[in-house]
Amino acid sequence: MGDCILKVSNLNKSYFKKKALDNFEIELKEGKILGLLGPNGSGKSTFLKIVAGLLTKSSGEVLIDGMEPGVLTKAVVSYLPDKNYLYKWMKIKDAMNFFKDFYSDFDYDKAEELLKFMKLDKESKVTTLSKGMTEKLHLVLVLSRKARLYILDEPLGGVDPTTREKILDTIVNNFNEKSSMIITTHLVSDIERLFDDVVFIQNGRNVLSGDAEELRTEKNMSIDEIYREVFKDA
Repeated sequence: MGDCILKVSNLNKSYFKKKALDNFEIELKEGKILGLLGPNGSGKSTFLKIVAGLLTKSSGEVLIDGMEPGVLTKAVVSYLPDKNYLYKWMKIKDAMNFFKDFYSDFDYDKAEELLKFMKLDKESKVTTLSKGMTEKLHLVLVLSRKARLYILDEPLGGVDPTTREKILDTIVNNFNEKSSMIITTHLVSDIERLFDDVVFIQNGRNVLSGDAEELRTEKNMSIDEIYREVFKDA
C-alpha cells in the first residue's frame, strides 16, 4: 500500500457550545479518491477547512504528509472551496496568473489544456461566467496544481449531467497515483464511480467508512443507497 497522505485521529472542533467535529477520524493513502459524505451541517466543510489550514482544530491530531496543517501543508493541499474567491475585475487569464504567482506548483500549460477541454475562453471576465462555468474554472485552477492532496467541496452542483460526466473523466485522467483526493458531494449516484474509499460523517463523527467496493459487496447496495440508509433520519 502507498504512504498515508492524511491521518486524522480524535479530531475535535467546537464553535462556542456546538461540537462541529466529535473525535472524528479518517485515513487516506496515496493514489486514493475518498468520498466524504454526509448531510448539511454534518461537519464536512469544517473538516476540510482544518485540513486546508483555514481553521484551527480544538484538539486531536491531523497529519498531512506527516506534517501538522500550516504554511508547509498549504503547499501540498489544493483546495476548492465552495465559495467564489476570484476578484470581480479578473478575466480567466488573470485568475490563472494569480494562481501561478501564488502557487509554485501551478502548471500553466496544463491549465490551458484543461480550459480548452472545459470550453472556457481566457479572455472571459469571471463576472460573466454562469455558475457551471465558474465551477469549471475553479476545477481547472485546482487540478492544475501538482499537489499531494486535492480537496473538492461540492465540485459539480451547478453543472449539467452531460458536462458532469466529462468533468469526472477529467478528474480521473488528471489524477496522479502519488496524490490523493477528497470529494464531498450530494450527487452521490453521479460521482460514486470515482470513489476508492468512503467516509460517512454525521454530527461530526465518522459513522461508517471503508473501501467503496467492499461496502457495496457487503451491503449489496450502491454507495448512494448506503448513503440514503445511513442518513434516512437525518
